[in-house]
Amino acid sequence: MRILLVGASGTLGRAVAAELGQRHEVIAASRHAGSVNIDLTDVQSIHRGLKQAGELDAVISAAGKVAFAPLADFKAAPYGESLHTLGIADKLLGQVNLALAARDHLRDGGSITLTTGILSQQPIVAGSSASLVNGAVEAFVRAAAVELPRGLRINVVSPTVLTEAMPSYAPFFRGFEPVSAARAAMAFSRSVEGAQTGQIYTVF
Repeated sequence: MRILLVGASGTLGRAVAAELGQRHEVIAASRHAGSVNIDLTDVQSIHRGLKQAGELDAVISAAGKVAFAPLADFKAAPYGESLHTLGIADKLLGQVNLALAARDHLRDGGSITLTTGILSQQPIVAGSSASLVNGAVEAFVRAAAVELPRGLRINVVSPTVLTEAMPSYAPFFRGFEPVSAARAAMAFSRSVEGAQTGQIYTVF
């Protein structure tokens, strides 16, 4: 398969590339590195990157940013002034736009895999925006799976906090058992190389 991996330079992305690269051609994409540059917050960047990548059998997003802050810091505000803006523009709308654009670039029977996280199911203090975004992405994937044409499939991988990220995120995830990026990467193989659609593959 020819697989476009967005977020290939990140901790999770590198593990996904190592897992799938054993058997397939993985085209690395990220904002500032890789053979293809894609900024999820820029629709034109998404279209240019997909065109540059050429014909594809799978598109994976292992990217997406959200704001971690106490709920008290979130005020009712217009979109651009809200603390939710980062997560909505990047991890939510960015991944949705990637999926919609990929729909027109994938070969028949191809797949799309997005990334969320444990906070859609198990909220934490200062994680309300991540929970909001993750839940919305998962709802979109379940609905999109019903309507995608040409035998295309779409799934989500939802890992808990990664072992490699604990030095930075441990204060937010006290009591959570982390998983390695390599273990989380296996779920992407399940999505890309399997046959299911509309699934949330949890890794926790």
